[in-house]
This record gives sequence, C-alpha cells and structure tokens, in this order.
Amino acid sequence: EKAVPYTLLVFGVLPWSVARWPRTSMAYQWFVRALVTVAVTVFFLPSLGSVVPPTVRDIVFPPDCVANGVVCYQREGFLSLMPLPVGAILVLLPVAFRRHQEALEETFMLLRGVSLERRYQDWHQRKAKWDRITFAGIWFCTVLSTIVSHYATWEFREASSASQVVMHAVLNGVFSGVILSLAYGMAYICRSLNIMIDAFCCDVVGHQVPQEVSRVWNLTQAVLRKASISVEKSLLVLCVVLAFIVPLLLVDVGILGTRSAPIPRLLPGLMVTIGVLYVLMLAGTISEQCARVPALINAISFGEGMERARQDTVDYITSSAAGFYVFGMRLTTGVIVKFMYFWCIVVVGLLTRMGPSGET
Repeated sequence: EKAVPYTLLVFGVLPWSVARWPRTSMAYQWFVRALVTVAVTVFFLPSLGSVVPPTVRDIVFPPDCVANGVVCYQREGFLSLMPLPVGAILVLLPVAFRRHQEALEETFMLLRGVSLERRYQDWHQRKAKWDRITFAGIWFCTVLSTIVSHYATWEFREASSASQVVMHAVLNGVFSGVILSLAYGMAYICRSLNIMIDAFCCDVVGHQVPQEVSRVWNLTQAVLRKASISVEKSLLVLCVVLAFIVPLLLVDVGILGTRSAPIPRLLPGLMVTIGVLYVLMLAGTISEQCARVPALINAISFGEGMERARQDTVDYITSSAAGFYVFGMRLTTGVIVKFMYFWCIVVVGLLTRMGPSGET
C-alpha cells in the first residue's frame, strides 16, 4: 500500500512511482504542470489583448470584458479568485525539484512506518478519512460556487455563454484542486504527528520507566523535526496564498457591498481560505500538544524512589522544546492567530480608503 495520499498523485504534486515507471511518472507530472500553465494563461486571457484571437477570448469572457482582465475581475467582484492560479503555480514550483519530492515521500513513508510500529495506523486512517472527506467537500463547493457565481454575475442566457461557465469552473477546479491537494497532504502529515504524540502519551500512562520515556521522546521529536523540515516550503506556499486571498476577499466584499447576491461570488476564495486555515491550525496544535506533555508526565507515578528520574525526564522534555518548526520558528496556534490579526488590520485599512465602487 502506497504511503502517499492519492490526491497528491492525481494533481501531479508528487510522482506516482519512480521505482516502477520513472519516465511515465515524470511525464505525467510535467503534463499536469503544462496543464496548469495553460490554465493560468487562459485565466488571464483578457490581459493579453490582441495577442489572443477574439474567438478564443470570447469562449472565456463576455465581449465587454476582453479589454483588461484585472479590471474585469475588479468590476465583477472576482479579485479573490486571482491568487488561485498564482498559488497553483507556486505549489508545483517547489515540488519540481527532485530533492523536495524525495523529502516529502520519505516523510510519508517514515510516518507510516512509525504508525505501524506504535500500532496507531487504524486510528490515523480513520482521522485521515474525515480529513479527505472535508477537503473533497471544500473542493466540490469551490467548483459549484464558481458556476453559481458566474450565472449570478453575468446572467448567461445565450447558448454560447455556457462554454464560459464550464471554462471558468474547469479553471478554478484545477487551481483549487492543486492547492487543496497540497493542503490535504499537509493535513495528513500533521494529523499523523498529532496522533503520534497522543500515542506517546498513552504509552507513558502505561507506566514505562522514565529512562524508556526519554528514549521514546527522543525518537518522537526527531520525527517531528524531520517532518517539519520536509514540509516547511509547502506550508510557506500555503501561507502566501492565504495572505493574498484574505485581503482580496474583503476588497471584493467592499466592491459587492451594495449589489445583489454577493455571497456566491465570494465562496470560491472563501472555501480555499477555509482549507488552508484548517491545515495551519492543525499544524499549530502539534506544538501545543508537545507543551502539555511535561505536565502529564509529572502527574504520573512511576513507583517509589523514581521521583528524581521522573523530574529529570520532565526537565529533558521541557528543554527539548519539541514542536512544529517552520524555518526555525515554532509554529503555534497563537502565531496563526497573530498572522490573521495582522492581515485583518491591513485589510481594514484598505477598505477604509476605498469608495463605494471599490476605487481608492
């Protein structure tokens, strides 16, 4: 059974099998990258002006939106969709390097091996199943809301306009699929790390000797550091996508404030935002769990004469400062909340400078 989630393979984030079909797997990855590149080009077709034939532009946008893509998106309240194609390119950019792909694959295999050794594989699979359903639902809502939002915005009634709806649904489906597939892969890793710490706490309650607790914790924090280093670039990409979607999403709210049916137009960007925030909050809980382990061990009795050894174990775990690190910074839920708080201040400042029509 392959340790890598299949969503990462379908959207070309990781290769299917380098050992069995190296050329076929590499060709499929480059096909997905080429498809995303073409989709990004089509997404910004109105900005290309006379370079693209009018017949091609009319398939994607109405005739009155072929002058400038950014102006068209701003007028219709779709600015929050613009980070999606850029985010898809950024997602596929780090994994284009072989070293990063190998690091991610090794992490998935390592976590699977640890789960089998400590016998929490079934526990992890049940949790991962609900995460998979959650992200599949987010992706489906993104595509569905794209269709609904375009019908509500441009009021397509002609037969030729159906191609525009389908084209935008396919484009946003590809972009959001690439981003959410990476987000699910990160959630898969973070969920496994969460359960690994819970399994360690359960073993400690089983009255292991303090020396054995220190040894197992040393292995646990080594796995945490290995996983953190391998996924930090991917998490940084998700943070960049979130940092651009949130301000533009609230700018769209200011543009669509007095119009009818603004909610469907905001849902695609909002769904991707929810998926990325879910991953970041899940990663932040890892450090919070590690911070509570010393208090648990300190409350356990290992027998008479073991108080000194227990205190040494508590001091060792506390001084290890284990957690989820991103480029040397310990990621916690407090850091995520401060990040969102900062961007809310930035967005409020932008909205106060905007007029009713969305112009500064």
